Amino acid sequence: MWLEILLASVLGFVIYWFISRDREEILPFEDGWWGPGVKTITREDESIRPFKVETSDEEINDLHQRIDKFRLTPPLEDSRFHYGFNSNYLKKILSYWRNEFDWRKQVEFLNKYPHFKTKIEGLDIHFIHVKPPQLPSGRTPKTLLMVHGWPGSFYEFYKIIPLLTDPKSHGLSDEHIFEVICPSIPGYGFSEASYKKGFNTVACARIFYKLMLRLGFQKFYIQGGDWGSLICTNMAQLVPRHVKGLHLNMAFVARNLSNLTLLLGKRFAGFLGFTERDVELLFPWKDKVFYNIMRESGYLHIQATKPDTVGCALNDSPVGLAAYILEKFSTWTNSEFRDLEDGGLERKFSLNDLLTNIMLYWTTKTIVSSQRFYKENLGQGMNQKHERMKVFVPTGFAAFPCEILHVPEKWLKSKFPKLISYSYMAAGGHFAAFEEPKLLAQDIRKFVTLVEQQ
Repeated sequence: MWLEILLASVLGFVIYWFISRDREEILPFEDGWWGPGVKTITREDESIRPFKVETSDEEINDLHQRIDKFRLTPPLEDSRFHYGFNSNYLKKILSYWRNEFDWRKQVEFLNKYPHFKTKIEGLDIHFIHVKPPQLPSGRTPKTLLMVHGWPGSFYEFYKIIPLLTDPKSHGLSDEHIFEVICPSIPGYGFSEASYKKGFNTVACARIFYKLMLRLGFQKFYIQGGDWGSLICTNMAQLVPRHVKGLHLNMAFVARNLSNLTLLLGKRFAGFLGFTERDVELLFPWKDKVFYNIMRESGYLHIQATKPDTVGCALNDSPVGLAAYILEKFSTWTNSEFRDLEDGGLERKFSLNDLLTNIMLYWTTKTIVSSQRFYKENLGQGMNQKHERMKVFVPTGFAAFPCEILHVPEKWLKSKFPKLISYSYMAAGGHFAAFEEPKLLAQDIRKFVTLVEQQ
């Protein structure tokens, strides 16, 4: 009798496991108030207001004075970028920033796309909204929300936007023409920072979803990398019926037990579902995974525990801020750039583009609030409900070869059962839209084609 009960229990558990393992859970859609004080009983102003980036002589003069007074520490001999940002190369950047970089001109360039602000859950949310300059007769654009991460900004998307909104003028097919919305994460750039603890990616996803509804979009595509990838993933978990497709160039699969298969070594790679390209990008795993993550994650531990402390220094020194952020644009673009005296920065980016991104942190005084996002998401331990949930919307993934950690297709399918597109990209690293806009645009277009063929 006891044996029969035991066998029945085991059978019941197995049946339950098979039935529930791909159960389409939806993340609870709650509400929030992140503005100062207590939420008022009056209805929130839902107007959408035009916004313009501006600067002043006072702002520029203050920047120059701080650069002029900076004290450099000489680098160790032959240290290159192994100790962080090399101060010999930093001198060149400072000279360019102080004497050649034209912030007023860059402000004009930033304003080439329409900027707006609107109040959501107590915070002023900034976004750019770019419509196609021309549409073939009878066509409507596809709506695409693109979300940045740290230490980036909405400016990362300036080169990819025309490839999506006006593809024919840039040598691409006009099969897919997009209307693009790029918001700033609250606490980054021109989006107001939360006044309260607890503002995480789920809250941000909810706010951006409300933004899309306010703009009149019921169904849309979403794309992200870095924090943007998690924000978009959370949105797909919150409101899957409103997300036509989710495209990522980075994915958070930390709770996936498949990660442990790396310990078995590449001799078992084929058996474990890794392709030859996966093996090239993951092995030897101690060098390409373990040591690389250890080298590149020091900032994360600081920002996930005591962001305000280091933030005091970075918010006070534009040079310190530049070194701290630009070092990420070096080694996150290609880990081998740490072996170069100049960190390889100008191999992929212009100094104008890099310094414009720095200025979006400096002039808005948002480095501290942007770093707090790490504590709100990671500081309580990685044990949030969304981390255990799968994503049941059509998903596409662009695997850039120099991303900090390569994520094989097999790992992704455990989190994203509806993964319909997985691409090994020819080149590029962490800042995909900034570095390889055409490659990313082409992969987004390929993914949308597959979605619409379903």
